[in-house]
Amino acid sequence: MKRIVFFFVFFAVSVLCVQAAPPKAVVTIVISQARYDNMVRFVQNMPEGGIRKLMNEGAVFLDARYNFMQTITPATLATLTTGADPSMHGVVATQWIDYTTNNTVKLIDDPAAVGLDSDEGKGKYSNINITTPTLGDRLSEESPESKVVTIAASPLSAVVMGGEHSDVYWLDETRGNWVSSTAYMQELPQWVKDYNDLRIAKQYLDYVWEPIMPLAEYVNTGYLVIDECKNEKRMHRIEDMGYQRQEDLTIDYPWILYTPAGNSLVTEFAKQAVIGMGIGTDDKVDLVNICYDAPRIAGEYFGPESVEVEDMFYRLDRDIAGLIEFMEGITGKGNVVFVLTSDHGSSDSFDAGRGQRQRFNTSQFKVIVNGFMNAQYGVGDWVVDYCDRQLYLNRNQIYMSNLSLEEVQNRVAAFVLQFRGVSHVLTSTAMSNSFFSGSYAEKMQNSFYPRRSGDLTINLMPGWIEEIPGKRAGSGSMYEYDTHVPLVIFGTQVYGERISRSVNMRDVAPTLAKIMGISRPMASEGEEIDEITKFYE
Repeated sequence: MKRIVFFFVFFAVSVLCVQAAPPKAVVTIVISQARYDNMVRFVQNMPEGGIRKLMNEGAVFLDARYNFMQTITPATLATLTTGADPSMHGVVATQWIDYTTNNTVKLIDDPAAVGLDSDEGKGKYSNINITTPTLGDRLSEESPESKVVTIAASPLSAVVMGGEHSDVYWLDETRGNWVSSTAYMQELPQWVKDYNDLRIAKQYLDYVWEPIMPLAEYVNTGYLVIDECKNEKRMHRIEDMGYQRQEDLTIDYPWILYTPAGNSLVTEFAKQAVIGMGIGTDDKVDLVNICYDAPRIAGEYFGPESVEVEDMFYRLDRDIAGLIEFMEGITGKGNVVFVLTSDHGSSDSFDAGRGQRQRFNTSQFKVIVNGFMNAQYGVGDWVVDYCDRQLYLNRNQIYMSNLSLEEVQNRVAAFVLQFRGVSHVLTSTAMSNSFFSGSYAEKMQNSFYPRRSGDLTINLMPGWIEEIPGKRAGSGSMYEYDTHVPLVIFGTQVYGERISRSVNMRDVAPTLAKIMGISRPMASEGEEIDEITKFYE
C-alpha cells in the first residue's frame, strides 16, 4: 500500500513539474476595436479552428476591462504590454503639449531615428517617449537568447507594443513594404528584404471585397455598399474608398487597411517573421506581438453595426485559424500560448439608429474657451491645443499674468461643464493633489500623467465622440462599450473554462511573465491571474 501511495505522489509531482515548463512561444493577438458584445454576437457564425476554437478550448474571461478613461489605442496597448495604467506608463495620448515650450510632442516621433527602407524623413519612429519597459523588454533582459517580435500595420501600434528590445515592424504607407527604424536594428534582415521584393501589398490593390456569407445571415444590418450594376455582389473595391488611383501608387496602400486585406497582410508577414527569426524552434521561450489595426480603421469608417465590420471579423477569423495551425506546426501542439484580446471597444456610429447622436466639435470648443478666457483675463492665446479629450492652457501666459494656475483651471472647468456633450471635467491640479477611489474620477485619474496630461481632462457623455472627418464611431471613454474587451488565453497547460470574475487588463502582462518563467515587467501594477498561473507554480 505504501508503495502504491508513493507511486501516485511521485506521479502527481511529475505532472506538476511538466505543467511548470514554459511554452516555446507566446503569441499575443490584439484585434483593435473589438467590442466584447460584437465578439459574442459574431462568434456564432464562425467555423471551428480560429476564434471559436480559442473560445471553446481556452480560458475565456467574461468581465475583462481597462480601468481608466483614456481607452485609445496607444494607451491601452501600453497597459497590455507593461501591466500598468497610463498614470504609470505615461502614454496618455498620441501627442501632447510640452508645457515649457508649448510645442507638440508626438508619442513615437524620434528625430534621431532613421526609417529603414523608407523615403527620406519617413519612418523616424522609436519608443523614446515610452517611459516603462514592456513584457518583451523583460524577456530580452532575463533571456537574451529569446526572440521578441512585434508586428502591426500602424507604426504607432507596433512601437508601443514593442518596447525597446524587440524587432518592431510596420507597414510603410508609401511603398507597401514592411519596415522598421534604426532604433531597433541597423538594417532590415535579409528575410524581410526578400519578402518585400515579392510586393505582396501591391497584389491587394485590386482587392474585391465580397460578402463571405449570404446577406440574410449577417447579424449586423448597417452601412453596406452592394454593386448590382453588372449583377455583381460585392461590398467594396479599394477604388470605392474615395481616392484617385495614382501611377506611383504612393497614396493607395493606406486604403488597404479599410478592407480585410489589411489583416491578411499582417498575418502573412507574421508567419514570415516566425520562419525568418526561427521562433519556437529551441528551448527558449519567444514572444510574438501582433496587432490588427484594420478592424479599428474600418470600424471608425463604417461603424461597428455595419455588415462591413462583421464581415471583416469573419475573414480575420480565418486568418487567425491559419496562424494557429501554422504556429502549432512550428512548435508542436501544446507548446504555444495564444492570447486573444482587444485594445478597446467602440461607440455606436453617431448617425446610426433613430436620430443622430452628437459629435463634439473640438475646433469650435478651443475657440470658445479662448474667447471666454479673453473676457476673463484679457486678450491672449490662452488655449494652446486640445488632444484626445485634454485641453492644454498656456501656462507661460498664466504665470506671466501673475494668475493662480489652480484658480484659472477651476474657472475654465466650470465653464467647460456648460458645453453640450461634456459629462465630467477634472483639472490637473485636482488629480495631482487628490486621490479618487471609485466612480468616474478614479478612471480619469488612472489616465492622468502629470508631465503630459492636459490642464483639463474631459469625459464626454455616453455615445458622444469627437468630430473628425470620415469618422462615424470612436473610442476613448470610460463607458462599457470602450472598456469591456474580449480576453481569451489558450494553449500550454491552459484549460477551457469560463471565468466570470472581474479582471483588470493590466493583469495580462504579469500573467504572461509567469507563464514564460520570467519576472514581471518593471512597472507592472497588475496581479497574476490565478486561474492561469496556478499551473506554472
